[in-house]
Amino acid sequence: MSIKAETRYANSPQEVKTWTTAQTREALLIEQLFEADDVRLVYSHYDRFITGGIMPVSKAIQLEPVDQLKASYFLERRELGIINVGGAGTVKVDGEAFEIDFKEALYIGQGKQELIFSSKEPGKPARFYLNSTPAHTNYPTRRITKKEAEIVTLGALETANHRTINKLIVNSVLPTCQLQMGMTELKPGSVWNTMPAHTHDRRMEVYFYFEVPQGQSVSHFWGQPQETRHIWMQNEQAVISPPWSIHAGAGTSNYTFIWGMAGENLDYGDMDGCPITELR
Repeated sequence: MSIKAETRYANSPQEVKTWTTAQTREALLIEQLFEADDVRLVYSHYDRFITGGIMPVSKAIQLEPVDQLKASYFLERRELGIINVGGAGTVKVDGEAFEIDFKEALYIGQGKQELIFSSKEPGKPARFYLNSTPAHTNYPTRRITKKEAEIVTLGALETANHRTINKLIVNSVLPTCQLQMGMTELKPGSVWNTMPAHTHDRRMEVYFYFEVPQGQSVSHFWGQPQETRHIWMQNEQAVISPPWSIHAGAGTSNYTFIWGMAGENLDYGDMDGCPITELR
């Protein structure tokens, strides 16, 4: 087993005006999160947000601290959110086992020391998608199923954005320090998410796109509302969204994405909207 951790730095709106496509992808796109029996992590200087993936195949994997944390264990000063996007798996938290099935979540509070990930069937490995943020206190570890989520349906087929939002790790479901996570599923025939576009300057966000059919792609839109850019993304890739940036996607097919947020507050509705007709 190996742990691959990289660092991404924060950038200003003025700086990104000169970026090429390659520079944009290098700074914001996370192309590979899952590799057999490995841990892959990206540490962002936007709100010290960590995005990661663990796929245990032939053995259980323990999440160890990385150099970026300068900590004796991973959650010494952090909290962790997990959503399984693969086969059934188990996460042991200081010896207590939590079974996490497809599209189920687990929240682990600050201070837990031993984190061990395993798959129920090696032929159908779990794919644990991780988000982690700094934490100031310990909240209880809890598994969250879709039945326990706060579920909202928005949009319409006529506007190509009919979607179900599953709020899994949010303050209306359980207490956290700052991490918020959920999963949005687009209905067949819909390709747009998160419209109308908005920013929330008090929080950053990371999007993870999955269930993108083979041969299809998603164009992720980002940038200031009056100066937008795009990044073409494939299945099981993630993208970092700065606080000053819009974040929306349009796919060549319907898809699912996980959103994770961190920052100033826990108010899901804290958004600065931009009318669709004013986007540039």
